[in-house]
Amino acid sequence: MYRVLLVDDEPLARNDLRSLLDFRAHGFDICGEAQNGETALAMIQQSPPDVAVIDVNMPGMNGVDLNRMIKQSYPAVQTIMLSSYDDYDYVRDCLKNGSVDYLLKHRLDGETLLALLGKAVREKRAAEAANATKDNGTSSGQSPPFRPEAIRGHIADLVRGKAEAAAELEAIAVRHGMYAKAALYTTAVLQIVPFLLLTESNTDVQTNRMVQQAVDLMQQSLGDVRERTAAYVEEGRIIVLFAFRERSENAAATEAARSMSKLRHALEMYLNLRSIYAVGHVCGSLSKLGASYASAEKALDASAASASFETGSGKRERFVALTIEEQKQLLLAIERLDGQGAQRLIASVFERIRSLPLHSHAAQMIVSELLHIGDKALKKGGQSPSGATEGDRLPSRSELNWLGSVGELEEWMQSFYGVLLRLLKERHATGTYSRHVSQAIGFILEKYSGSVTLELAAGVIGLNASYLSRIFKDETQSTFSEYVNRVRVDAARRLLESGQYSIKQISDQVGFSTHNYFFKVFKEATGMTPQAYCNSLGGGPGTKP
Repeated sequence: MYRVLLVDDEPLARNDLRSLLDFRAHGFDICGEAQNGETALAMIQQSPPDVAVIDVNMPGMNGVDLNRMIKQSYPAVQTIMLSSYDDYDYVRDCLKNGSVDYLLKHRLDGETLLALLGKAVREKRAAEAANATKDNGTSSGQSPPFRPEAIRGHIADLVRGKAEAAAELEAIAVRHGMYAKAALYTTAVLQIVPFLLLTESNTDVQTNRMVQQAVDLMQQSLGDVRERTAAYVEEGRIIVLFAFRERSENAAATEAARSMSKLRHALEMYLNLRSIYAVGHVCGSLSKLGASYASAEKALDASAASASFETGSGKRERFVALTIEEQKQLLLAIERLDGQGAQRLIASVFERIRSLPLHSHAAQMIVSELLHIGDKALKKGGQSPSGATEGDRLPSRSELNWLGSVGELEEWMQSFYGVLLRLLKERHATGTYSRHVSQAIGFILEKYSGSVTLELAAGVIGLNASYLSRIFKDETQSTFSEYVNRVRVDAARRLLESGQYSIKQISDQVGFSTHNYFFKVFKEATGMTPQAYCNSLGGGPGTKP
């Protein structure tokens, strides 16, 4: 597989590029996406792709400058330039600096993109052949300079399964005297826990900076990169390649485990990053490192590899996301400000992932979706997703780094949604109202599905009922009972839109004493009966008797 990096500041443009063709079917793998030139350079430094598809017009470092810097520092990376308009100066500069081609976006289709990628691969092969000729002494006899980031790229390619990576790594190791006189090799995998959750709200630049700091710190502890090498793979996972001159496999495995323990301690002490690791089997050549790494990953992910759940059809399937039904139920609970409903849904989701290790991809993806849904709800409600750890703010996401199990993660998530719903209730109640009226509205939002009266609200707040009635009408322009009915109708509309309940069930759930009164109030508020409202939505379960 040839690795392709997409660089464009517009998410829709990157999405269009991804959808133009089946990359993997044609031997290409999209190894990453960058939204600006600075991010692209950081990603290339960590793991150079084979081809970069670059938008010319980007804020900050534009594509022309990025292309120039790539050709100066990473000449092996082939570049394809895209632009929304034809500018001769841009075309000339890009082609002068070695781009494969310069194409207008509106002329790009799947066939053209595939042809350009094929051209890039051919030029890359030709350049590699020319370098090989030089290395064999038929030209200048000089080897290219030693670049640790290139070595790391080859190691990462090897464990990702790139066919030519083993031969390339062996050749470059010989060329630069790496792992000299080594008799045995092994790899270890280190996983930052939980990486996806820690970096979810980061920019690409922030995430890349964190990864680079981790790799640099590990390499500093390991020593000479020519003897032991740390390289980033993906999603918070880092490989360490060990070379040993001794021929004792037991001694090699013991030394690798000892070194990994030191690395884990260093990451926690200096970068505040928790991690876990596993050591692969010992092998006798660089070409077998892929199998060694696979054994390390298997040991690390043993419990996550079999993660599955039983569907309604009785089949057991792998899961990496919330089901559509779970998303709908959670959104409905948020809309209704139903804390108990959200709590039950979260508990149900965690029930099926509780046995997984915290670093498993499935567990992190599901929790990531829960956080994403919560953040969207907060933004919609006018709240900021980023909160401190005070009692009236969301739990700090930095706490995720110190959770030790999925069970602890569930407790954190329940706390997150508890605070989230409290903030949304406060947002609904507060507005520009006085403290007492806000308290009354909060009481309505919490109790509307049951018995809600002016007298009950006044008793809870500690006011005279007639006084509360007067100030409530002055501030909201509605009587207390009118406001209660409005809240109940809004809740009924959301339940009808969900398509999960019959009209009779909804009438009971939102607190109306009789179905006839529900129909009367609903029609006064919306201009149509509940049945007509359902029909306007296209029917569905809400029309059931």
